[in-house]
Amino acid sequence: MLYFSRWQTVLIWLAVVFGIAYAAPNVLPPSLFQSLPAWAPSKPMTLGLDLQGGSHILLQIEQQELVEERVETTRDDIRRLLRDERIGYTGLSASGRTVQVRIRDAGQIDAARQALDELTQPVTSGLFGGGTLVELSLSEPEPGLLRFTLTDEGVDYRLASALSQSIEVVSRRVNELGTTEPVIQRQGNDRILVQVPGLQDPERLKDILGQTAKLTFRMVDQSMPVEEAIEGRPPAGTEVLYSTDDPPVPYLIENRVIVSGENLVDAQATFDQRTNEPVVSFRFDTKGATRFGQATQQNVGRLFAIILDDQVISAPQIREPILGGSGQISGNFTTQTANDLAVLLRAGALPATLTIIEERTVGPGLGQDSIDAGQVAAAIGSVLVVVFMIAAYGLLGVFSVIALAANITMIIAILSLLGATLTLPGIAGIVLTVGMAVDSSVLIFERIREERRNGRSVVQAVDTGFSKALATIVDANVTTLIAAVILFYLGSGPIRGFAVTLAIGIVTTVFTAYTLTRWLIAEWVRRQRPKELARAPLRLVPQDTAIRFMWLRRFAFTLSAAASIATLALFVTVDMNYGIDFKGGSLIEVKAVEGDADLADIRGRLSGLNLGDVQVQEFGDPSEVLIRVQAQGGGENAEQSVIAKVRGELEADYEFRRVEVVGPTVSGELARAGTIAVLVSLFAILVYIWLRFEWQFAIGAILATMHDVIMTIGFFVITGIEFNLSSIAAILTIVGYSLNDTVVVYDRVRENLRRYKKMPLPQLLDMSMNQMLSRTMMTSVTTLLALLALFVFGGEVIRSFTAAMIFGVVIGTYSSVFIAAPLLILFRMRASQMSREGEDEAAGEEEAGRLAAK
Repeated sequence: MLYFSRWQTVLIWLAVVFGIAYAAPNVLPPSLFQSLPAWAPSKPMTLGLDLQGGSHILLQIEQQELVEERVETTRDDIRRLLRDERIGYTGLSASGRTVQVRIRDAGQIDAARQALDELTQPVTSGLFGGGTLVELSLSEPEPGLLRFTLTDEGVDYRLASALSQSIEVVSRRVNELGTTEPVIQRQGNDRILVQVPGLQDPERLKDILGQTAKLTFRMVDQSMPVEEAIEGRPPAGTEVLYSTDDPPVPYLIENRVIVSGENLVDAQATFDQRTNEPVVSFRFDTKGATRFGQATQQNVGRLFAIILDDQVISAPQIREPILGGSGQISGNFTTQTANDLAVLLRAGALPATLTIIEERTVGPGLGQDSIDAGQVAAAIGSVLVVVFMIAAYGLLGVFSVIALAANITMIIAILSLLGATLTLPGIAGIVLTVGMAVDSSVLIFERIREERRNGRSVVQAVDTGFSKALATIVDANVTTLIAAVILFYLGSGPIRGFAVTLAIGIVTTVFTAYTLTRWLIAEWVRRQRPKELARAPLRLVPQDTAIRFMWLRRFAFTLSAAASIATLALFVTVDMNYGIDFKGGSLIEVKAVEGDADLADIRGRLSGLNLGDVQVQEFGDPSEVLIRVQAQGGGENAEQSVIAKVRGELEADYEFRRVEVVGPTVSGELARAGTIAVLVSLFAILVYIWLRFEWQFAIGAILATMHDVIMTIGFFVITGIEFNLSSIAAILTIVGYSLNDTVVVYDRVRENLRRYKKMPLPQLLDMSMNQMLSRTMMTSVTTLLALLALFVFGGEVIRSFTAAMIFGVVIGTYSSVFIAAPLLILFRMRASQMSREGEDEAAGEEEAGRLAAK
């Protein structure tokens, strides 16, 4: 185990050198990398929106609107086709997904079917190599009554087409804003995810994305006063539309479209040469120019309306024919609104309305504060862990610190190489990795010390320590990796960033703690040939403890059972402080422009907005305030109205640093996904432990872990800390950590069961617990040091996350000693179950001892 060939040494240090090379762009000035060739590493990590500021917006296509539009089109097509064939009909109506018509003359029914046959012809779906599907199905409930129904396949086809077209339109609109590296991608069957980093004005982005931008040019009907049309009934072929003025002005508009936005080839914001007011100049294509020219030539003196999304922008008079195919739109624009309208017209119209169902916006100021807080927490946590490891293990601790530095470097390098995004929870994942990475080193070092106490030479102790620790390291880290992978696939947003960094950290930890540390110690042994292990000034646990853990198990079981029942009772009777991720609503973080925030003034100003339950509390320092607004009852758009009202009320005096809006659709999905994530991770880990150990170990580990989950939920109920997406990440990490600890303990129990076949099980468990006590305490302390640094210095945003993690580490350590191991007595675990494997392992150990002695 301690011999390394030359090529193994080269590969180990090549991995470290590559890690340094790919991590360097994150700390060195960009100018140093400009002269390097293209293949050389030069790209730093991408910072998430919570670190550099920006907007995360989830849009949903209104499927019902698409259905209604398709049904309306079908009704118009039926009317047109029957009239063209001069077939008499009556009762043409639409309801839901169905359009029906009754043919008057029974002798024309066959002719009507033939005329309408094109509506039920298969269409090319463009899916899976260009298949076909039927959008409309025809049925005849009674003779002469033809009923056309929009099929599920037809709805899916229209939805998929609208989604693809919407992504193109949204991409053009966002790119027109001049933002850098926006992310616009499909999510699910009817949603579009838009992430724009570094955006200074999120409200402008929402305005740009929220408009359908269907532009039409139509004539104004002046045959009767519009007031009479409003009071009575508009003439056939007309409708009343209102302008964008305040107050809005009504117009009687003809339904016939002269030219639509599809005929525009360009639109630019300019200034009117006569009035110097901002206007939008436009230019039609050849077809549009011809139709517009003919219409203006035939209607000189009349008004024509420029209509955007059923609102009249302007209604100028045609003084002379407009034959050049170009013109301008005026309408009390500002420079920005003129620019925005030009962007919308150039990008084209959306096929359906897009509703904002989730929004997470972080201002650039808060992003920089988060970076600074994360750096301080990481630095302090690293220093604490480094000092503690060197104090506890001396020279061996120095080796683990070198491996830890390589570990962090490789995490950063892999994130940079993959182009992954570093988020604030991602920094939490790195800081947590700093604490958990030491666990592998502690396992190895404690095993080396134990083997030395058992009489082996230093070389034999080191070799056997690494050999026996490998399986434990793999088992312990695989359980945490399972939780991280499930969190990635079932999580969303920043939580996936946490899962990515945690998973990468686990992989690099196994490499650096086992391979790199082993190489360093092997070199030290080969060069120095020490007669004794290096001494250390600090020892948390005496060498030979004899604590009767199994005698205490009845008290522990009673205490845990009472606490679990009380927690479940509290959970049922006391409302947990669910965040907006699970119950919907709005969360707004603001900072006073000058001085401290006035909470009473903010409450008073918001109470008059009729927003329901509004909570206002200090957040961080006295100038910062966190505002929570309950979910509104008016659907997804009502949540956006809340932000607009609050912004209008407070914007003059407060800087909006963070805005999160979760609609009822997304909140229900997040709650469901969070519950599934915990259950799936527990099941996956149960299967893994069952395969690696015995069924008693698997059940014991899951029961101990469920105890930790219940206790953590009780922690949230009692403390009133907000339970949100980060809390799910905390619970899943606690699951991984607790199982890590439990698996390490079980690994020693399994080893002793094979070695001491006739020892009574309670006595054997006591011995195993005492043997692992030093490792358990060392791992818990190092992890707590990293988490305490994150709690104190990591910023207010993730403080509740780290508080739950600190509680989880404490309760996980307790359960692995006082719950997981004693459960094996209840399950009647016997040493005879391990006898055959134990003989094989004993033979392997003797062979390893002989090789090490040589």
